[in-house]
Amino acid sequence: MHIVVLSANKNIYSTKRLIEEGKARGHKIEVIRPTQCYMDVAQGAPMVYYKKRKLNKVDAVIPRIGASISSYGMAIVRQFEMMGIYCLNSSNAIGRSRDKLRSLQILSQKGLPLPKTSFANSTEQTEKLIELVGGAPNVVKLLEGSQGRGVVLAETQKAAESLIDAFRELNAHFLVQEFIKDANGSDIRLFVVGERVVGTMMRQAKEGEFRSNIHRGGVGINIKVTPEERKVAIAAAKAMRLNIAGVDIIRSGSGPKILEVNSSPGLEGIEGCTEKNIAGAIIRYVEQNYKKVKRDN
Repeated sequence: MHIVVLSANKNIYSTKRLIEEGKARGHKIEVIRPTQCYMDVAQGAPMVYYKKRKLNKVDAVIPRIGASISSYGMAIVRQFEMMGIYCLNSSNAIGRSRDKLRSLQILSQKGLPLPKTSFANSTEQTEKLIELVGGAPNVVKLLEGSQGRGVVLAETQKAAESLIDAFRELNAHFLVQEFIKDANGSDIRLFVVGERVVGTMMRQAKEGEFRSNIHRGGVGINIKVTPEERKVAIAAAKAMRLNIAGVDIIRSGSGPKILEVNSSPGLEGIEGCTEKNIAGAIIRYVEQNYKKVKRDN
């Protein structure tokens, strides 16, 4: 197979591992920067070009689209789809997962467990937003944030009101969520490939920090999850129509709550923590499914 990995950097851990596993299984693996691609949106003959070369001899595409280039990256994935080329995660699925509010609305519609969440446009609704999530303390999240950036804990009612008003002054888009004390600064990442959870780890925040992201200094711990947590993660990925997903959940007194569903989950933390070959599982899934799109089309 000829597999294209859409990635801004071939030297980052996740991309390198996909290259290693793809080559180990006898495939041609090519890493291409989405921003260096250009498209011919011709009627009946769509094409993606890279360095003046047509990318029409490709069997499958593995998107690793960074948040900073989401819009253009998704357009490139969509163009490959129009060419009848299998994309591991579709452009629509990536778009749904990148929009935090939209993804929560989809998960809520499917009846999946979420923290209490509120959102509004008007400064007149500040007190109501806080009331809907059970008061302070609560968490305010920028919709465009990633890797723990733009996530702030408001410990008092006054702090929450001031933070919400400040974000509004900046014309920032954000949502307000309940703060779940039971979690003790930890969450659980379940790595889903197809309809299987292939790896799990608990991420524990460093002392004095409530955000457990590895990029924020959190530590990954190998952990066994419950059947309910596994079921919730698979259902979340399916609801978002993602074939590969990092589903982040938090444990509460009333069961697991979904925090986020990531369409480009990193491999370094979870492979290092679990010692499992997650990259190999991804390549095998592509092998098993890449012909389906051409048959269906």
